[in-house]
Amino acid sequence: MATDFWITSGWHLTDKNSDGRAMPSVDFIAAYFFRDEVAPVEESCEAERALHARLVEDPFGAVDDAELAAIKDRDVVHNYQAVLRFRDFLAQYDTIESAYLALIRGEAPAGIPPLFTEQLVQVILRGILDGETDPMQIRAAELLFRHQAVTLDDGRIMVADHATVQLHAGYQKALEKSERPDEVMIDILASENADEYWSRSDMFNTSVDIAFTQPALDALCRVMEKWIWHFLGQTVTIIPVVKIEDENWQWHIGLDADGTAILNDLYKGDDVGEDRLTQILCLFKLTVESGFVPEMQGHPVYMALAMDRAGVARMKPQNLLVNLPIVSQ
Repeated sequence: MATDFWITSGWHLTDKNSDGRAMPSVDFIAAYFFRDEVAPVEESCEAERALHARLVEDPFGAVDDAELAAIKDRDVVHNYQAVLRFRDFLAQYDTIESAYLALIRGEAPAGIPPLFTEQLVQVILRGILDGETDPMQIRAAELLFRHQAVTLDDGRIMVADHATVQLHAGYQKALEKSERPDEVMIDILASENADEYWSRSDMFNTSVDIAFTQPALDALCRVMEKWIWHFLGQTVTIIPVVKIEDENWQWHIGLDADGTAILNDLYKGDDVGEDRLTQILCLFKLTVESGFVPEMQGHPVYMALAMDRAGVARMKPQNLLVNLPIVSQ
């Protein structure tokens, strides 16, 4: 039985259209004004408190420069400008999906932080996965909108939420209770305890193994298939592979900046050192029965997810939407 999850994502605050897609409602926008970056604190001036009260009451209300100039804390002004810019951008679109597509196509105004794009991805995924009963898929979906700290250990590829790891490490250092304050213990989610995820989905405090043959890697494949279907209406099959052995390699997609660069070099036949090859965490093969451009019919698309040199995986789900050789609808 499916259990609710990602309560803090904002999806529950959105209206839904006839297709079940989320729309930026008044309640959804109002929630942004309760974020720590703009919510008043004890030191907030009267101008800041007045503006906040008005926007909570009328989240789409116009804000003039004089109101912002009256706020004493310039950092707060900067935060308000970012939220308002994002709000005004969202207001132009009927659904969160259409706003997200505009963002990844470069149609949004400058100055919208990447954090907002990641939040839209989570909201969209919450709708896509609504009713899903496999908690491993929900955990795997976190890779699409939250950076993951990677640990390679005896054949395992453990990924844990990067922000959570950093938070725990900082807490340990502050308490000075660890001989290795950079070592963070986060519970591992596996098949036998996967149901624990439901009660902690908003904490982002579990790690999973995405090594070849592991359930979390299969779950990630299912999530990517659903992501592509949701936006492109294209049924694809994605499977993990150990390596690319294809003399007629035609097309590839990197799921992050490093994965893209490494696959490009391998495709061109350039020398790729062992240190860069070890950055690759997962390889995938994507196939379709029909729908690819004529020159790609019968050929697979190879994909790679890699970590950067700091050991962080920064997946870009937009690459699955803009780089596939699919016939335009």
